[in-house]
Amino acid sequence: MSKELKIYEMYKLLYEMYGPQGWWPFIKSGYDKGNYKFDKTSDEIFEVALGTILTQNTTFKSVVKSLQNLQELDALTASSIKKLDLDILKLAIKPSGYFNQKSRYILEYISFGESLDGRVPSRDELLSVLGIGQESADSILLYGYNQGEFEIDAYTKRVLLELGFIDEKAKYRDMKELMQNSIKEFVKDEEELVKVYQEYHALIVNHSKEFYSKKPYGVGCMLKERFSC
Repeated sequence: MSKELKIYEMYKLLYEMYGPQGWWPFIKSGYDKGNYKFDKTSDEIFEVALGTILTQNTTFKSVVKSLQNLQELDALTASSIKKLDLDILKLAIKPSGYFNQKSRYILEYISFGESLDGRVPSRDELLSVLGIGQESADSILLYGYNQGEFEIDAYTKRVLLELGFIDEKAKYRDMKELMQNSIKEFVKDEEELVKVYQEYHALIVNHSKEFYSKKPYGVGCMLKERFSC
């Protein structure tokens, strides 16, 4: 079995095991599993960006607390956050850690979002925004704007490394190209491709919480047993 086929078969197995994850938007009613709405409102897109920034260097459990705090303040939109006193914003997002930095990143992103005037930003434009790195840019594009940009995180690298698809020195771009090029061999429709990218990343996170959170990684993992190179 080729490396590309293994990566696609891994997706099918994870989807069969866990089902659709349906990431984003989250806060109002939880993930809407199996719903792939391609025309999100500006508020929904902003929630993805907000959650992406808050998720940096912390767990999503902590992010949920921050989002709930903002919801209680009726401040989940860009316009409402702009009206908040800065100290109140910092206090609300404190559960996510690094609240001084992240409050600045959020406000910088709001200014950037306003400058877009409703259009979809390029990846390079997002990377020019303070606090937005490659993973964050891809998360915003993939889940906010439904663009075909696969998101790589620490879990993804861990899985790919343990299965022998990459070596320790693999860069973000290398892993992203590996995932995208492999999936594109088997999924040709553009909208379906975006759905697979969204679900695959979320499925890896779900699976990795059990099998790749603590060392030694991959103990008992069926992916490692079936798809190792």
